[in-house]
Amino acid sequence: MDLTLWLAFTAASSVMLAIPGPTVMLVASYAMTRGRDTGWATVPGVALGDLLAMTVSLLGAGAVLAASAELFTLLKLAGAGYLVWLGIQLWRSKPELAALPGGDQRRDKVRMFSNAFVVTALNPKGIVFFVAFVPQFIDPARPVVAQCAVLIATFVILGALNAAFWAVTAGTMRHRFSSPRALRLVNRLGGSAMIGAGLLTALARRAG
Repeated sequence: MDLTLWLAFTAASSVMLAIPGPTVMLVASYAMTRGRDTGWATVPGVALGDLLAMTVSLLGAGAVLAASAELFTLLKLAGAGYLVWLGIQLWRSKPELAALPGGDQRRDKVRMFSNAFVVTALNPKGIVFFVAFVPQFIDPARPVVAQCAVLIATFVILGALNAAFWAVTAGTMRHRFSSPRALRLVNRLGGSAMIGAGLLTALARRAG
């Protein structure tokens, strides 16, 4: 793959990932309330969600979704509903700082992983974005499959690093929010942001 195209893709993807979205809100909320170690459980979920969404997009399903109002609406409402549901769960969660011990902690990490995966993968804007964005960095004169593999790997790694950054940052700051009142505020701010993102996703119009 041409180095100039790859560097341009890396820079553009980094800028896009730097803008906080529902995934970042989820990762930061978990890390701040449950701790940096449990927050790390969201990183592979984000990576797997990006891998699935980007691969499916490049295989052509994204183009179908962009062309079909019904399919796009169905995916959009599913993703929006899940975001709202997670936001409500954050609102209702107890203001606890410590992670759950033993088996409960393992189940908690599985739940965090699955939630991060679904939120990242079920993002209709992301799928349409991949369809419109990625082809600009593919040289038709070179093997397309190899270039797609490089771009997918690059974006997945950048997405995982971004999630890890927010997990570490939020987990490090959690000692400043040790009181139940502060934790409740964090939960409700994060929950409100996710509910708002879900409503905006549900109201968003199909590109084109």
